[in-house]
Amino acid sequence: MLTLDPGSSSLASSTPSPGFTPLGVGPVFESQRIMETLFGPTEERQFAVEYWGGIIERPPGGGRFTLILRHPAALRHMLLPPSEMSLVRAYLEDHVDIAGDLEAAASLGDQVATRLHSLPLVLGLMRDAFRLSDDDAGAQRQTPRTRMARGLLRFGRAHAAKRDAEAVRFHYDLGNDFYALWLDQRMVYSCGYFPRGDEPLDVGQEAKLDYVCSKLRLRPGERFLDIGCGWGALVVHAARHYGVQALGITLSEAQARFARELVRRSQLEGKVAIEVRDYRTLCAPEEAERFDKIASVGMVEHVGRRRLDDYFAAACHALKPGGLFLNHGIVSIARARPRRMVDRLAGMLWGRGRFIGEYVFPDGELLPAGVVVGAAERNGLELRDVESLREHYVTTLRHWLERLEAGSEAVRAVVGEGTYRVWRLYMAASAHGFETGRIGVIQSLLTRPGTDGRVRLPRTRADLYVTAPAPGD
Repeated sequence: MLTLDPGSSSLASSTPSPGFTPLGVGPVFESQRIMETLFGPTEERQFAVEYWGGIIERPPGGGRFTLILRHPAALRHMLLPPSEMSLVRAYLEDHVDIAGDLEAAASLGDQVATRLHSLPLVLGLMRDAFRLSDDDAGAQRQTPRTRMARGLLRFGRAHAAKRDAEAVRFHYDLGNDFYALWLDQRMVYSCGYFPRGDEPLDVGQEAKLDYVCSKLRLRPGERFLDIGCGWGALVVHAARHYGVQALGITLSEAQARFARELVRRSQLEGKVAIEVRDYRTLCAPEEAERFDKIASVGMVEHVGRRRLDDYFAAACHALKPGGLFLNHGIVSIARARPRRMVDRLAGMLWGRGRFIGEYVFPDGELLPAGVVVGAAERNGLELRDVESLREHYVTTLRHWLERLEAGSEAVRAVVGEGTYRVWRLYMAASAHGFETGRIGVIQSLLTRPGTDGRVRLPRTRADLYVTAPAPGD
């Protein structure tokens, strides 16, 4: 049997057995039986389980993480009703906790969802969960803020201009101080670029900025637009290193204030402008053919299928004939694949993906790559190159999660325990999604061909790599 050493956070073993022998009666036994039904016997699991009072089941090798059940009703909260959101809320409200590798723990949801495809098993688990005590020991639970969907309804349908602005405020009103605790020094909030895979976060994000500029073949004097410019890192990098005249647009006032201060500190007033405005304003007549090059990094996933044509039409309208548009965004690989009706129904009941929409970024929508590219071409743009950076986003998210966890005390001081848990889970679950190939991220290099069909691009990609550092440099 394994016990928690009193007065210490370390685990101590009272016998050499790798697992805990069930007592046969009582709430611990009932919870153990549910755990075995869901995840198999202790020795077959990849994780340890700590029950209230310090009783621990540990597989050979210890496992990558420990699932901590805070009280006898913990599994009741996790499994009733059987859905992804029940698992999420059980963690967010501290009925359960995860010690160790939270990205590895994200696979628990996949395992539970797979088991729950069996109706007899679902009914049996629900029966057993109902039998558990509903006593949560009277603890004060975390109550992270949600999107409060009914409140958003007053701003119109999803992806109406006013509602988009409100959704952005929900996400970024956490404050620049919060993001600064775990982002890189340039405050780049999108996938980095890690050619070797072991580069520090700051190096990977600077490489991504330069990679975007290189793909666009920016030249001195060109007019450059960044749609969804964040805290201004790309427009500042492009103006400083490539000599362009840059405009960054965002819906976030907090981001705009930070970006304008960055421009001032970088002594780039007159070269870089930051505006709070919606991408739809690019359709105005006075915006026609204003920009030689356009980038949009981490924006398209918040546009939504209904507005995708408007988004690409606006970019095409603002782009000069022969100009280039680099669209960088997360896509759904899973949604591109055919699914049986029974799997679609199971997915709806399970509620996969609701967590991010309710707690992190309201109204976000990940679409298959073919849908995104099809909308671009339908609205006057031509695809010239596309690259997946899926593995690079895994690396990026692991950097962010490591920094968030390392600075957890400071993060909690800024946003509280509940929001810390939301973002810890968000990053870990996203890394798991990229790692397992459920989601991906692509950079699509698009052009608006001139009337003669010509495009100002070299015939190969060789120019992108001639200055790449050699391994070990």
